[in-house]
Order: sequence, then C-alpha cells, then structure tokens
Amino acid sequence: MNPVTGKKESKSDFLETGYEGSFSDFDSSLGDRLQAFWTAQNGGGPLGPAVVEDQLLGSRSFWRRRVERTLEKATGFFMEAQHPEGYWWAELDSNVSITSEYLMLLRLLEISQPEREKGIVKYLLREQASNGSWGLYYGDGGELSTTIEAYFALKLAGQDPASEPLRRAREFILARGGVESARVFTKIWLALFSQYDWNEVPSMPVELVLLPSHFYFSIYEFSSWARGTAVPLSIVLNIRPKYALPASLGISELYVKGSEIGLHRFQSMTHKLFYLFDRVAKAIERNPLPSLRNRAVQEAETWILEHQEESGDWGGIQPAMVYSLLALHYLGYSLQDPPIARGLQALENFCLEDEGGLRLQSCISPVWDTALAALALLDAGMPSDHPVLMKATRWLLEKQIKTGGDWQVKNCCAPGGWAFEFVNNHYPDVDDSAVVLLALHRVSPPNCEGMECGKSLGMEWCLSMQSSCGGWAAFDRNNTMTILNRIPFADQEAMVDYPTADVSGRVLEAMGYFGYDRSHPRAQSGIQFIKSLQEPDGAWWGRWGVNYIYGTWSALRGLVSIGEDPSSPYIQGAVRWLKTHQNLDGGWGETCASYRHPHLRGKGPSTPSQTAWALMGLLVCGEADSPEVRKGVQYLLETQNADGTWDERYFTGTGFPNHFYIRYRYYRLYFPLMALGQYRQALKD
Repeated sequence: MNPVTGKKESKSDFLETGYEGSFSDFDSSLGDRLQAFWTAQNGGGPLGPAVVEDQLLGSRSFWRRRVERTLEKATGFFMEAQHPEGYWWAELDSNVSITSEYLMLLRLLEISQPEREKGIVKYLLREQASNGSWGLYYGDGGELSTTIEAYFALKLAGQDPASEPLRRAREFILARGGVESARVFTKIWLALFSQYDWNEVPSMPVELVLLPSHFYFSIYEFSSWARGTAVPLSIVLNIRPKYALPASLGISELYVKGSEIGLHRFQSMTHKLFYLFDRVAKAIERNPLPSLRNRAVQEAETWILEHQEESGDWGGIQPAMVYSLLALHYLGYSLQDPPIARGLQALENFCLEDEGGLRLQSCISPVWDTALAALALLDAGMPSDHPVLMKATRWLLEKQIKTGGDWQVKNCCAPGGWAFEFVNNHYPDVDDSAVVLLALHRVSPPNCEGMECGKSLGMEWCLSMQSSCGGWAAFDRNNTMTILNRIPFADQEAMVDYPTADVSGRVLEAMGYFGYDRSHPRAQSGIQFIKSLQEPDGAWWGRWGVNYIYGTWSALRGLVSIGEDPSSPYIQGAVRWLKTHQNLDGGWGETCASYRHPHLRGKGPSTPSQTAWALMGLLVCGEADSPEVRKGVQYLLETQNADGTWDERYFTGTGFPNHFYIRYRYYRLYFPLMALGQYRQALKD
C-alpha cells in the first residue's frame, strides 16, 4: 500500500519511485513500502538483502531510471562547459619538468619575467611530495630526473638551497644516485648551464638531416615527436653552448662523489654497440668536414622554419617548441625575429595560471576533448541534431587538415585527418581522426556544408595509414625501427611510433560504424594484428592510456564493431580478464607502474575513467546483465558529485610508457558519461 496514495502497489510501482538513496542503505520510506509489498505478495516473511537484490536491484527498469538521472546531471555540465566556438577543452596535467624547463628556457634567452617566475615557484612548491620529490604521476613516490629539474629551476628562481623544500629534494636526489643517474634530456639542460660535461651527453649528429628520406637511418624513421625534437637538438648539440651561470646558482651539491658514466652502464650488446658508435660520432663532431657540417646546419634550420605553424607552434608539443626556440636562438635569431616571437607566444598560450601557480602544459587537447565529449552526449541520449552538437560538428569540420605533412614520406594518400591540438597541421594523427569520424557519423546536421566530403576524406586517410603488419600507429605508417630505442640518446624509449592494439581498435570501430565488415581486406589484417598482440591472460597492452584496461577496452570495441563474434574464445578471454580485475568497490583501476611491472596489470585504486573503459568493454560483448557490470555502474552512480562530475586524481593517460604520463581533466567526465549511456541503451535492447 502506498502511504501517499493509499492504493495497492505492484512491483512496477516501486520502479517509478525516483529513489535517490544508496543501494546499500535505501531510505526508510521505500524500505517500508517494499516490506508492505513483499508481505502482501508472499504472506509475510522478512525483507532481507537477497529480496531487495532480486525484487528491486535486479530490475532493468530500476537501473535505467537511476542511470538517467545521473546522465542528466553530467550532460548539464558539458552543455555549460562548451566554448562559444563549439569546442571543449580542459587542462592536461603532466610532471613538473615541463614547467621547470620553461623557466630554464626564459633564463637562457635572458627574458626577465619576475612575476611569471613567482607563479612557477608557487606551482613547483605546491606539487612537491612530502619526501621532497616530484613525480611522473600522482602517487608514484617520486622520480629522480623530474626532481633534479624542479630543484634547479627553483634555485635559478632564487630559492635558498638551505630551505626546507630544497633540502628535502636534495636528500631525495642524492639517495638515488644524483645527476649521473638522471635521464639524457635532464643532462642536456644542465649542460646548457655549464652544470654537466657536454662530452658525456649522447650525440645526435646534425648531418642526419642530409640523409634521404628512404635511407635506413633517416630522420623519418624517428617518430614524429622524436623527429621534431631531434632536429633542433642536433643543432644545439653541435654548438654546445655554455651559459655563464653564477657559482651560487650551480648544482654541484647534486653530484654523488665517485659517480661516473661509462660502458659498464649499458648491459645489452645492442646498447654497448650504440655506445661505441656514440664515441665515434663524438670524434667526428670534434673534427667535422666544415662544408658538410655547414650544409647540415642550414638544412636543419630550414626544416625547423618550414615546420613552424603560423601560430608559432612546432608539432603541438612542448619539447619540439622549446628545442626549436633554443636552436634558432643559438643560430643568432633575436627575440624580435618572427620565428622566435611567434614561438614564445605559442608557449605562453600553453600556460595556465590560477591560485595554484603558473604551469606550462605539455600539449593541449581540444580536438580530442571535443570529439569525445560529443560522443558522450550522444551516448547519453542527446538528439543528434541538437544545437550543442551542431556547433561541435562545425568546429571539428573546420579543424580537418587538408594540407600535407611528414606522414606523406611513407604515404601518398590525400590528406584528411585531424590533429590533437588547436593547430598542428604537419602532424594529424590516426587516433584523433578515428574518434572525430565516430562523432561525425552519429550527428545529423541539417545542411552542413562539407560534411560528407569531410567524412569520406577522413576515412580514406585513416585507412591509408595502416602499416604493413596490419595495425595502425598514431602519426606514421611503418615507423617500426624499434632498434632506435636502444641508442644512448633515446633513454626514454620513444624514438618510434609503432602500431598498437588501442589505435588499431579505434580504426576498426570507425570502420564498423561506416559500414565496413570483417570481410574487408584492411579489416581482416587489422583483426589479425590485434589478435597477435593479445596477452596469454586475455588482455591487451594500452599504448596511449593506462594500461591493459585501456588497451582491452579499445581492442574489444573495435573487434566487435567490425563483426567479430563476442562469444569467440579469444574475446571471452578478454571478458574474463576484465571481470576478474574488478575491485571490491565495484570499480576498476590500474597504476601507471603496470608498464614497468606487468604483474600489476589491472591493479590499482578505482577511477571513473578506467571503470568506464572496463564497463564499455564488457557492454560491447553483451554483458549488460552481468553482476560485474551492475557493480561497476553502481560505483559510477555513487561516486558522482552533485554538480554531475566525478573526481579523479590518478593519471590515466600515457605519453611515453614508463617515462611520461598525463592526467586529462575531462577523462573523469566524458568516459563515465559514455559508459552509463551505453548501459542505459543496452537495458532498452
């Protein structure tokens, strides 16, 4: 009996209650009504947890209504967050080296900006961990090179080395081997300030730019990001500048007595051979052929100038921008020369400042954020011709790149992809392009000029980027010379852009949406490529997201979308892997440390984004009614904030595995929105 209406209730009446309480502790009013209903139907008996689970929580209708209210709140947030031009964009968090190097750059260029330095100091001190370190990602316990760079930046900015923050940082650094144990790029920055011996920095001969593009060891065998960094750095390494730093600002205190670098540090034969080649290269550097060297420097300078965007950016990433500015500076360009002036402005555009201080982002992600936000709103039930989506569609179409880039060295297809950033015309990427295509395919803009042409060009471009192995990488095709990750210069192991399961899965998913099926030759080779990468336990490694949860979700979405049978043994192996790695709280999480320690795969505190990835992987395989999915949905419902958002401190984005991670501020928002929207749709099917 309903205490308000006085009418006898059926089970379905309970599912229309608008119940907002916790699943584990529903309010007494609903509890009393359930007890009355249970007594009327069954002649009495206690109403225990099993009854609630069966009679209420086991109902698709109940879950659908709960999810709909959650979707409404999250959708409202995105509608308010959209920029007037039509895009969405949120801050990218990374490690503090990005900002520390910005301060160092300003000092090398002799640009005095005291207020900006104060903001940087405030940010660096805020980010310092209790053990004195700065880390690669939240909760990692600290990282040596990042801490060295932050310490040096703070000292350059006038912080007292006897202060508590620098004292604790110094203790952390010395306990982990000091400067000699740092990464190559940290040593380059120190060498620029005469704090490290240039002779101990691995070489990158500037003459490499003269090699033909089809040559075995040309710069086009490097990944796009390595190429954009190595070319300008080769000029800097050739010049070997030494900034006259006052002794009081030096960091001799960060050296461990008796430390040295040498052949013994390189354990594998490949490393030893490249180390010996590096010694030979250094000998050539000291005795170059003047005409060849001058020609190479001129060619590298031209390459840098040709790759600068009108907006001043280089490659849309901090390393390429910073090192290009340094190269031009050491070639004699002044701060007033257009390439330097535009480049500095581009860096400023990457900066953010608030009560937490001033920091430089490593990159910015408006295209990625916009496409994913649009997909999330579509999954949440927003009409495909809604004005919010129409604005996003027009903005995305305007960002399609129809000019050439480095990718054309190995691909003669017409352009048509999308980049990650506001401006990055030389480097569209497959992952962004596939996600944009997924969004464009699902919207229904009335009379949108260029829509069909844009989709056709984009899909043809994505398909053309398939590598010979059947998979897709991010920026290039057949960029697979992994031996380059063994050269001394490449201690971050990011010199190549090889095909991966996550990007390949994204392309297969887009192909499925566009009407391709598993019989298409490109789909067949893509499927075989993804299958070849599956781990024995059923998971897939994730290149651009953390980690096996991300890779497994992306692979499953692509495989099922293109027509693979979800009941096939290998797909069910992935389903079992996801289910067995669910946390007790119902969510999923995975630490960035799983890249270095694979036994940690699928292990870590629950996060909204990783929970959403796992849920979407299970949902596409028909697991909507499984206990694991319901517990995962429950986790998202109960952790949503009042304003429709979720909290996420952990880093779930990957730049370079083991070396560079990103926290996308919107991952905690649009991925849960997608997962809940897909769950609601699955309950209707």
